[in-house]
Amino acid sequence: MGGQAQNRVQVLRPGDQGPEVTELQLRLNQLNLYTGPANGTYDGVTENAVGNYQLARGITQDEPGVYGAATRTRLESETRRP
Repeated sequence: MGGQAQNRVQVLRPGDQGPEVTELQLRLNQLNLYTGPANGTYDGVTENAVGNYQLARGITQDEPGVYGAATRTRLESETRRP
């Protein structure tokens, strides 16, 4: 099996863990949408924050509470890299 391209957008969803989730949490924190710990665990609090962000921005291309390409592009445009 070949490796995936580095620039491929990773979709994050509840149950995921790792540095990408930590970055998501820190970006949501910049907008005061997430106040929990930046612990790298995509839990219910993170899912709710993503869902609220999507609702506020009218993002419907991704599943509610799932950090997909459309949500990532918009959030990254509004926040700085942590």
